[in-house]
Amino acid sequence: MTISKPQKTILHVAKGKLGWDDDLYRQALVRIAGVTSCTELDQAGFEAMMGFFEYCGFRPLGKGAPRYGNRPGMATYAQLELIRELWRELHDARECDDEALAGWLRKYHKVDSMRFLTMDGARKAITALKAWKARPRKVA
Repeated sequence: MTISKPQKTILHVAKGKLGWDDDLYRQALVRIAGVTSCTELDQAGFEAMMGFFEYCGFRPLGKGAPRYGNRPGMATYAQLELIRELWRELHDARECDDEALAGWLRKYHKVDSMRFLTMDGARKAITALKAWKARPRKVA
């Protein structure tokens, strides 16, 4: 059974985000999934291609990931994800505790939500989190 139209769209989005031309894309299809076109892909081939795309640097947005769009002067998606990743690393957590992060942002950066962070505010938050992470940890 072939993959769905949304799955084909994801493959083409990944190809574009990685900056691949058609030849490189088709070579990957042949080498990874053994097909010459995404219309021939089955579910296993799709998952193999997505794994390869992620290995090459493509990061798909999760279903629940907030999409704030292009907002001039506001924090970029990459900045917001870096803030989440630093927060996770600081707290040795697999998932970001968005509520705790929002509380920290409210207390120290005077914003109620990450979506209200300006580009400069995001830079300051990233710098603060990196400095926090660089501090020696107390052993209990």
